[in-house]
Amino acid sequence: MYAIIKACGKQYKVEKGSKFEIDRVAGEEGSTIEFPEVLFLSSDGQATIGNPTIAGACVKAEIVEHLRGPKMIVFKMKRRKRSRVKKGHRQELTRIVITDIVAG
Repeated sequence: MYAIIKACGKQYKVEKGSKFEIDRVAGEEGSTIEFPEVLFLSSDGQATIGNPTIAGACVKAEIVEHLRGPKMIVFKMKRRKRSRVKKGHRQELTRIVITDIVAG
């Protein structure tokens, strides 16, 4: 059984027990969060497509840890002007594990 959910403005294909990283969500490590926006649900060859979401379906997950992504370097330069700007950015992430997929 797998589902496609919408979380933090992005879509993810999830299965029970799968681990992945999403943008930072509020909550303590070890707490449970729910994703009510289930766009697609497949179980035993039966597919359910939402319009735009499936009513009553939700995906439950547990927050494993909060972390920061790799450093991205942004470098801007204007030629012949001695103008240079170098900035770094690290995205705030949350690692979660899917605990349950509830069909509507």
